[in-house]
Amino acid sequence: MPFFLYFCTMIDYSALKDKRIAVLLSGGVDSSVVVWEMASHGLHPDCFYIKIGPEEKESWDCNSEEDMEMATAVARRFDCRLQVVDCHHEYWSQVTRYTMEKVKAGFTPNPDVMCNRLIKFGAFDEKMGHDYDLIATGHYAQTEIIDGRKWLTTSPDPVKDQTDFLAQIYQWQLKKALFPIGHFVKGQVREIAEREHLINAHRKDSQGICFLGNIDYNEYVRRYLGEQRGDVIELETGKKIGEHKGLWFHTIGQRKGLGLGGGPWFVVKKDVAHNILYVSHGYDPETAYKKEFLIHDFDFLTEGISTLPERVTFKIRHTPEYHPATVETLDDGRYRVLSDEKIHGVAPGQFCVIYDAEHHKCFGSGEITL
Repeated sequence: MPFFLYFCTMIDYSALKDKRIAVLLSGGVDSSVVVWEMASHGLHPDCFYIKIGPEEKESWDCNSEEDMEMATAVARRFDCRLQVVDCHHEYWSQVTRYTMEKVKAGFTPNPDVMCNRLIKFGAFDEKMGHDYDLIATGHYAQTEIIDGRKWLTTSPDPVKDQTDFLAQIYQWQLKKALFPIGHFVKGQVREIAEREHLINAHRKDSQGICFLGNIDYNEYVRRYLGEQRGDVIELETGKKIGEHKGLWFHTIGQRKGLGLGGGPWFVVKKDVAHNILYVSHGYDPETAYKKEFLIHDFDFLTEGISTLPERVTFKIRHTPEYHPATVETLDDGRYRVLSDEKIHGVAPGQFCVIYDAEHHKCFGSGEITL
């Protein structure tokens, strides 16, 4: 059976007629097609534009003026009410603080993952979403009722699938989540937008962390953490080969932007206590790989599910590939992931997202610790 047909779960819109539904409308093509999809089934949900950004710097909002214009036009066309919800302060106090604390400690955080938990399904729910039965977004993901429980399941588009970005939301948030375009692939969403002459049909997808817009991530980190120079040392020889400007500018597995001659060089380790960055030389150094690592504070998405199967697939970054592995449960509540294959760039602070062996159901995610 074709992948698309096997993994698609169409939404029963007849069951939503009496539901109060809020749509998070960003001004991008995906959330706009969400509104079209619901309107095509006779629903006219209330739409909300979430305003976010770091600290008090309004000018750092990601193209907010254009976003608002697009969102306003889409809501008006489909006869939906649009309201702006300011989560600016919440984003700074929660997501940005989380990001800066993690990178300062030498970890590799994922602000987009935490934005879903803390802002889109968190702060928004506290401000407005509590008045609604369901919160709909433009994520490429699906939900499915299996044995009476609601699961987060993968999109038929392996490249765009965003279940990994949703794998830290709380169980109560998953219960309220609705993903109306989750059964489409990206090409279909673009085709719908063009066919329906949506104002943003040809607008490019946002890249990187939303609120930064065109601002370089390293410049953003430098603004809050400054610089702290230290040694760059070759792991195998112990030889100093350069200096870095701050461990927080580098991630495990990084190859570009190191500024070292005689490359290529890969970042393989950080010593936060001594402010040392360790690198290995070569195009594919063995030290850049791991087959075994631990994860802690695992967040189970589905209510009533509290254990992982022995055989799973997993992701540690947003890629189309799923890695097969065996999972061992430790006495202290952590899990040991034993990958069937060597994995490049495993870093503490990353989220390891666990799926079933068929990479259909998402169990949730935990933070990698080494």
